[in-house]
Amino acid sequence: MAEQRVKWVIGNWKMHGRLADNATLLQAVAEGAGAVAEAVRMGVCVPTPYLAQVQAQLAGTAIAWGVQDISTHAHGAYTGEVAAEMAAEFGATLAIVGHSERRAYHAESSELVAAKARRALEAGLTPIVCVGETLAEREAGTTEAVVGAQLDAVLELLSVGEAARMVVAYEPVWAIGTGRSATAEQAQEVHAFLRARLAKKDASLAGVALLYGGSVKPENALALFGQADIDGGLIGGASLKSQDFLAICAAAKAAGEAR
Repeated sequence: MAEQRVKWVIGNWKMHGRLADNATLLQAVAEGAGAVAEAVRMGVCVPTPYLAQVQAQLAGTAIAWGVQDISTHAHGAYTGEVAAEMAAEFGATLAIVGHSERRAYHAESSELVAAKARRALEAGLTPIVCVGETLAEREAGTTEAVVGAQLDAVLELLSVGEAARMVVAYEPVWAIGTGRSATAEQAQEVHAFLRARLAKKDASLAGVALLYGGSVKPENALALFGQADIDGGLIGGASLKSQDFLAICAAAKAAGEAR
């Protein structure tokens, strides 16, 4: 079964980017994508103001694009919110929901994240549902309890058919933007747990793509992506450097071919 799961590499630009810099980055990534496009699902999730630019530059390429958050509402008096349907009008097909920074800085609950995942699906977007534990939670030995509860909240709201259309990203909070990455073995352990949790809900969900996010770099990508239950990565800082991002994509291709 593992041999049949495609590899994913999705860039999360976070709150970075300027028009000129974006143009250079996107051009370089698009030009380099051909070497891996048939083996890797590539994508970038960008700040909402840049959706039109990304659509213009990536239309017709193998690279998908999306947003880093969406509202639980389709429309209404929600100043500052962005509806999934709005993103879809710009050709977006991806939406990150529940990133640890949203959970920490905006107090997003797992139930809210689940509602955002369903809204994304209703708009035709693939939700990338993020789960992960803090350093204190890992040291307390509660990693599985924490990420299991975060995933369960989504599985309780979605039907099996809906859940089959999502992607799950495990991002240990202690490894995001710190330069400190989970070892391949640590990441695999959590991914195996998540896959078992999905399969417990329904056997068909065992094939849901599971990505690792947390200081993925060209140097550690192959070891991470070579693990049995890691289907690729949600890439932060390295997605802002075309050479690094493409190197990570090449590692994903190599890992997939090695299975």
